[in-house]
Amino acid sequence: MQEILQKRIYLSSPHMSGNELKYINEAFETNWIAPLGPNVDAFEKEIANYVGVSEAVAVSSGTAAIHLALSLLDVKKGDKVFCSTLTFVASANPILYQGAEPVFIDSEPETWNMSPLALERALKEAFMDGKLPKAVIVVNLYGQSAKMDEIVSMCNQYDIPIIEDAAESLGSTYKGKASGSFGKFGVFSFNGNKIITTSSGGMLVSNDIEALKKARFLATQAKDQAPHYQHSTIGFNYRMSNILAGIGRAQLEVLEERVKARRLLFDRYYQELGCKPGIKFMPELNDTQSNRWLTALTIDEKVTGTSIHSILNALAVEHIEARSVWKPLHMQPLFKGVKCYTHNENTNVSEHLFNTGLCLPSGSNMTEEEQLKVIKYVKESLKIRV
Repeated sequence: MQEILQKRIYLSSPHMSGNELKYINEAFETNWIAPLGPNVDAFEKEIANYVGVSEAVAVSSGTAAIHLALSLLDVKKGDKVFCSTLTFVASANPILYQGAEPVFIDSEPETWNMSPLALERALKEAFMDGKLPKAVIVVNLYGQSAKMDEIVSMCNQYDIPIIEDAAESLGSTYKGKASGSFGKFGVFSFNGNKIITTSSGGMLVSNDIEALKKARFLATQAKDQAPHYQHSTIGFNYRMSNILAGIGRAQLEVLEERVKARRLLFDRYYQELGCKPGIKFMPELNDTQSNRWLTALTIDEKVTGTSIHSILNALAVEHIEARSVWKPLHMQPLFKGVKCYTHNENTNVSEHLFNTGLCLPSGSNMTEEEQLKVIKYVKESLKIRV
């Protein structure tokens, strides 16, 4: 008999609610197949209400949302934009789209996100040089909010707008307020691996209604009001389709369930592995709630005798997908030579997290049996008695 292939356990696979076809079928029945339509309008309102902001604009990706935000802030060649370094490249690529210069800010230990100490040094130096950044992009890594009180206070002091990259943190809160609602603009991603998905897509949110009106204009090829096709400025093909927005509406209905499921997964990982010497899980800052999009931890090889690469290889053999923590952007060949302000003079927190950090499978559709299998092989790699 043909050997049955072992089922793969993914890092974070899409998890459908079962209600998506209702909205998709409505789009087909009413022939709203082209971009825009009732689902897009409704999804924007539902996200804005959930996050607690005035309006939202549904777009083709989280990257597109960041690009639009930078465009709205008139970021251009010669400008600088400060950005978290411990993040996916999509957080910073739009800076290059605009011809601007990124400057990276290190992480700090309590959130793994932008270090207020590093940001303060960077802003003071930029002020003294007479070259303050045009914007600061703050990333909420793996669902954990950055220290927004400190960061917002500093940026307000220098009158610098914040773009809050909440691509991974929909459903998270900071002191009772939704992630993505603190900056001039907030950005969400609905990529296939996110806590809710539209297959591909993103959302730009803000309390600045006029700015979002312009975002819609730019995202639909910047078509002027005219009886013919007329364009006075560069636009983009960035709007979300009505069908994908229908998927998003059904996904948003179960967001709280997805957060609960991922936090439960984190708790089980923590119970089984958190007390082991040399293992530290990503913290959750006081007065915040992370959606725990991915369960992330660090492995001290000197204590455990095992590297993260050994664990990744061992899991891969068992058809289990796990990942290293993001490689900091200042270490990427694309950004070679770009300045990075470290947490303090002697410590680069983001590099340490990359060298020791590991993300375990965290999909909300994982079964308990699958998670226990992951835990079993992690323990075996660490030579912990199962």
